Amino acid sequence: MRVLVAGATGVIGRALVPLLTSVGHEVTGLSRSADRAAALARAGATSVVADALDPGALDRAVREAAPDAVVHLLTAIPAELNPRTMPRQFALTDRLRTEGTRNLIAAARAAGASRIIAQSVAFAYDPDGEGLANEDTPLWHNPPKQFRHALAAVRELEARTGDAGGLVLRFGHLYGPGSAFDTDGQFVRQIEAGRMPLVGGGPATFSFTHSQDAASAVAAALDKDVTGVLNIVDGDPARVSVWLPELARLLGAPAPKRLPTFLARLAVGGWGTAYLTRLRGADNARARLSLDWRPRHTSWRTGFEVELNGARAAAK
Repeated sequence: MRVLVAGATGVIGRALVPLLTSVGHEVTGLSRSADRAAALARAGATSVVADALDPGALDRAVREAAPDAVVHLLTAIPAELNPRTMPRQFALTDRLRTEGTRNLIAAARAAGASRIIAQSVAFAYDPDGEGLANEDTPLWHNPPKQFRHALAAVRELEARTGDAGGLVLRFGHLYGPGSAFDTDGQFVRQIEAGRMPLVGGGPATFSFTHSQDAASAVAAALDKDVTGVLNIVDGDPARVSVWLPELARLLGAPAPKRLPTFLARLAVGGWGTAYLTRLRGADNARARLSLDWRPRHTSWRTGFEVELNGARAAAK
C-alpha cells in the first residue's frame, strides 16, 4: 500500500515510518522543509515538501505521492509549553487541525486516496462523569478558556475526518522519543527539578500511550475497514497521585511537593490546574476489538522503566 504520512517527523511519525516500511508499505513523508528528507530516507521512505496551509502546494505534493492512504499527524506543538499562553502557543496546531485537515482531505480525495486516518487526543473528555471514558462519552462541554480554541480545533478535525469516511485515533498522553516525557522532555526535566507538584492531591486520571504503540495502532488501522473514533491508550489509567511519584522515583528525583488548587490556579491558570486535577482516563476496549490491536506497553509503569533504563544504558 502507498501511504502518505503527514507529520512524518513528529513523535508518532518517527516511530510509524520505519514500522510501515518494515512491513512492506511504500511510505512518503510530508514535511514543511526539505531538511527533514534525510531522516525519512534513512527510515526507508521518500519525501515531499509542502505546507499543509497552502492548498495548491499540498495538492501538488499529494498528487506526486499518489497514496492509497493518508495518515494525518500534523501538529506544531512547542517543546516548552506554558498553560497560561496555550491559545497563542497552539495557534498553528489549531490551524493545522482545521485548515490543514480540510486541505489534506481535499488533496487526498483528488489524488484518489481511499483511506484517511487522523490523530486526535484521548484526554479531552468531559470530566463530569463516572469511570473511564469510551468513544461515546462527550468531549469537554465547558473547558477552561485556555483550552477552548484547541478543543474546538479537535472537534473540527474529528468532524471533517468522519465526514470523509475516515478514522480518528484518539491517543493518550504520549511518551517515548521526542515527547514531553522523553528523558530531555519538559515534563521529565520539571520532575527532576522538583517543579511538578501534586495539585489538589493529584486527582486527574491520565491514560498514557507509548509512541511505538501509537504507531502500531496506525499500522493496524491501515489494514482494517474501520471508521469513526477509537481510543488508543494503554490498559493502566492512573491518577497523577500515582504516576507522578512513581516517575519521580524512577528518575531518582525528589518526591513531588503538594500544592493547593487555589495556589496552582494563581500560578498556571485554569487549564494548567484542570490538567492536573480534572482529566478523565480513557478505555481502549473498542480499539482492541475492532483493530485486533494490543499495546506492547500495557502499562506506563513498564513503559517508562524501559525508556529510562534504555536512556541510562545509552548514556554510559
